[in-house]
Amino acid sequence: MDEGRIQAVFEDGLFVLKLSGDVRLTLCATLDQQVQRVAAVEGLESVIIDLREATNVDSTALGFLAKLALAVRDRLVMPAQVVAAHPDVLTMLKVMGFDEVASVVDAGSLPEADQADLDGASCSNAPALNESQDDADASPQQEQELRGRILEAHRLLMCLNGHNRLEFQPLIELLESEEHRQPH
Repeated sequence: MDEGRIQAVFEDGLFVLKLSGDVRLTLCATLDQQVQRVAAVEGLESVIIDLREATNVDSTALGFLAKLALAVRDRLVMPAQVVAAHPDVLTMLKVMGFDEVASVVDAGSLPEADQADLDGASCSNAPALNESQDDADASPQQEQELRGRILEAHRLLMCLNGHNRLEFQPLIELLESEEHRQPH
């Protein structure tokens, strides 16, 4: 499976975040940095999350995409737009209730002119932002930070719909109990 890759570009009020390949929790630190960056940028007019080349996006990464959509929701006239092509990714977006925080678009339904606009605004020349973290070499502090990010992402997803609350409550309880057992 393709390793996940993140690219981002901000130009003329448009922020495009492009995720490609298999996007997993190891990229959540980079996703969180992009959320912080976009939340603070001046002149933001629209946000596109381009998942057309993503083959999988795990729940932690989806949680940070929801965080991004929520962070900009009150600043934009139109909600953030999530464009995906892979059927599994589209299904995950629907099941997770992404339509509550963003406009989810099937790339196959876009007219050619809109596809061309999206390609023109793409991140093809932007460098990859990946800072994948290898879990085997993680320090206790890095493990704690990762656990905190997983908790944050899933708590956000739980707010989107009842399905997510039922699905992720056991994970939240497990991670919270591990967090309480850690020395401070």
